[in-house]
Amino acid sequence: MPPQWSGLSPDLLVAVDRNSGEPLRSQVERQLRDAIRTGRLQVGERLPSSRQLAHEAGLSRGLVQDCYAQLQAEGYLVTRVGSATRVAAGACVPPSPAPPSHPEPPRLLADFRWGVPDLRSFPLGDWLWAMREAGRTLPTAELDYGDPRGSAVLRDVLAGYLRRVRAGAAAPERLVICSGYAQGLGLALRALARAGIRTVAHEDPGSPATLTAAAAAAGLSAVPVPVDEQGIDVAALAATDARAVVVTPAHQWPTGVVLAPERRLAVLDWAERRDGFVIEDDYDAEFRYDREPVGSLQGLAADRVLAIGTVSKSLAPALRLGWLLCPPALAEPVSALKQLADRGSPTLDQLALAKLIESGRYDRQLRRMRTVYAARRDALVAALATHAPGVAVTGLAAGFHAVAHLAPETDEQTVIAAARTRSVGLHGMSACRSTGATAPAQLVLGFGDLGERAITAGIAAIGDLLGGPG
Repeated sequence: MPPQWSGLSPDLLVAVDRNSGEPLRSQVERQLRDAIRTGRLQVGERLPSSRQLAHEAGLSRGLVQDCYAQLQAEGYLVTRVGSATRVAAGACVPPSPAPPSHPEPPRLLADFRWGVPDLRSFPLGDWLWAMREAGRTLPTAELDYGDPRGSAVLRDVLAGYLRRVRAGAAAPERLVICSGYAQGLGLALRALARAGIRTVAHEDPGSPATLTAAAAAAGLSAVPVPVDEQGIDVAALAATDARAVVVTPAHQWPTGVVLAPERRLAVLDWAERRDGFVIEDDYDAEFRYDREPVGSLQGLAADRVLAIGTVSKSLAPALRLGWLLCPPALAEPVSALKQLADRGSPTLDQLALAKLIESGRYDRQLRRMRTVYAARRDALVAALATHAPGVAVTGLAAGFHAVAHLAPETDEQTVIAAARTRSVGLHGMSACRSTGATAPAQLVLGFGDLGERAITAGIAAIGDLLGGPG
């Protein structure tokens, strides 16, 4: 379908050369023919009015009208009374045969994919209100490029929020606004590389592909460190040559364990002794259900921890808004890297987020979603107890995913493939392991973007595959 340009008359580039010796009319006709033949102008696409094209190209209107009439006679254009001049059907060169289209994947009864919040619960009304308020009170100076660290207004609001909610040692001048976790991680790793660090450690299981790629892009090597029921193994970390480590202490991805108090202190002691840094991914910290709040590592050692936070889980990934809370020694290097990357994140969105937090609507959304996710977690546990009672489930104290532990003899990939034939999407722990090992067989069951009915129906459809009654 051709573009349907709004407005009285769309623009069109027609360049004439008055010194070429070729008549102006011939030049215009040739350029229009070429534009139609090559598909630059598509069938049904509207051309500018003769008056508009004459004005833009510095030609007489009569000359342009003659060109249109000639091309209409040749079958390139079509004109109807009271309607714009358009490209005639059949005037373009037929496009190359399109590659065979892949059939749409069948719609799933339930897809237990991880890392996705309830997209239907995005507070669109509150966000539009915040955008309007931000625009209404926007100082003209905020429309300039501004500080690469981000809006001073948002950084001030965020610093207060992180002190209040995450017990962070937050100061506005050490916050850098970024486009989500991926950019935040990249900025942090590049800053560490510039500081002389060559190796970064990461949790295993975790996000090995993401960490390895991000480390390589920053010129670092990445080494996995095992995680147990108390979090990252600090003794194993100390046995590596890493001087930086990426951790998810509040709710480890994907096991769901909380970094034990003694391990928290041990990680910070390791960083001090190694003259290293900890990158804290504050993953799922907002969503806790039946446990005491866990403060951030950054609040315990502000000079050794870079904390990354986003609104991808609390609001929506599409907003592409996050932040880095930097140690004093890295605040300027990270800011300089952000300047090189994109000169700063969109200001209006930052101001809208500041309004959302200041107004209390952000906190209200978090409270509402805790209730929603807790109900979905309960629905998952109940469905597994009914349809797969032999399956142990862990990682339930926070977030919106759980880990299902299958019987030792179970083949993870066989279960995933069989579930797909029953229109249920399952995802294995093997994708989170640095080795890709499929044993022990475990499933990471995300329930953030699934309603309670879908959760129950999905587990009922595959209960026997997980170890339930046949």
